[in-house]
Amino acid sequence: MSLHSYSKCWLHLIWATLKREKLLPVKAVRKQISNYLYEYAASKKIYMKKNYVNADHTHAVIDLPTNFSIEDVLHLFKGSSSHWINQNDFLKTKFSWGRGYGAFSVSESNLEKTVRYIANQEEHHRRKTFEEEYEEFIKAYGLKYLKEE
Repeated sequence: MSLHSYSKCWLHLIWATLKREKLLPVKAVRKQISNYLYEYAASKKIYMKKNYVNADHTHAVIDLPTNFSIEDVLHLFKGSSSHWINQNDFLKTKFSWGRGYGAFSVSESNLEKTVRYIANQEEHHRRKTFEEEYEEFIKAYGLKYLKEE
């Protein structure tokens, strides 16, 4: 008899560009990066339900598989996508993601609400900056916010 590991661990991941600069202003490029993230996640057997690449940050909802830590997943996504962005010469300068990330648990009952939130990023950021949004996440989860210097 073989043992199997099962889990359902939805995570809302958020990571930003270096110095949170709007390095990805072109929507068509952001869409290509989004598609790359879906394909890359699938190649690693990580189910990515939704993502959205903004000019200065990215949101994704994944089901964390049992064979990866949160740190592993973010390292894979950020490292592979920055390499891919640079390899495809989307920018005139070298691209990189900033240090750190946010990873927030999502209950099954809040999953669709989180997916809608990510899908509506363009509208959402007409009213609120990424900095304001991120501070709200940190406060809502009772964490201490450390601003980058």
